[in-house]
Amino acid sequence: QVQLVESGGGSAQAGGSLRLSCKHSGDYSGGFCMAWFRQAPGKEREGVATIEFDGSPHYVDYVKGRFTISRDNDKNTLYLQMNSLKPEDTAMYYCASDGGNWRGCDIRASIFGYWGQGTQVTVSS
Repeated sequence: QVQLVESGGGSAQAGGSLRLSCKHSGDYSGGFCMAWFRQAPGKEREGVATIEFDGSPHYVDYVKGRFTISRDNDKNTLYLQMNSLKPEDTAMYYCASDGGNWRGCDIRASIFGYWGQGTQVTVSS
């Protein structure tokens, strides 16, 4: 059974940095594509970035140049390095995996069958 556990969230000042981690376990837990999504209070969940098994990343425009997604397949861990944080980055951040069921790797929640419980990121101005 695939399990995803996020960590690394917390509070930061605007302009600061945080690094999120997502430890995954289970058969094909890393899958072909993994992703980070986020959801702010009162808003819909939105994609942040995806990464293919070979490390090829894809970003939404509003995090390009600030966030970096990476994965260590040997350590079964997905990362999100967040720099130049803004108050609007405040949200619960979730990692997701396709669990080995390839449906592409664009930033659509429907691609991913496995989700973590989330880690809170709060950015103050």
